[in-house]
Amino acid sequence: PVKNSVVQIDATPFKTWYLQHYNVDLAGKGEPAVKKQSAHVQCKIKHRQKDRVIDEKIAQQISKGKVLACISSRPGQSGRADGYILEGKELQFYLKLIEKKH
Repeated sequence: PVKNSVVQIDATPFKTWYLQHYNVDLAGKGEPAVKKQSAHVQCKIKHRQKDRVIDEKIAQQISKGKVLACISSRPGQSGRADGYILEGKELQFYLKLIEKKH
């Protein structure tokens, strides 16, 4: 892949991070996961959930298991590439483009 190319990546790391950070399972219907936690952790998660907002299209992609991302670095021979997850108008544009191709 080259710089600024759009790629489809595995959503599992994002799903597990979201579950640990907000205690919400995006694979299901966005319901809180039930598990034993200390009072401190419960308070921390409750505080985080006040400002929690996730784009519906991103949540759909994560539940399907694949996320669209854009590579922002120039990958070299090391095999590492930096990038970001597409969201907002940029995501809508590429989703429309993919639908037209199929």
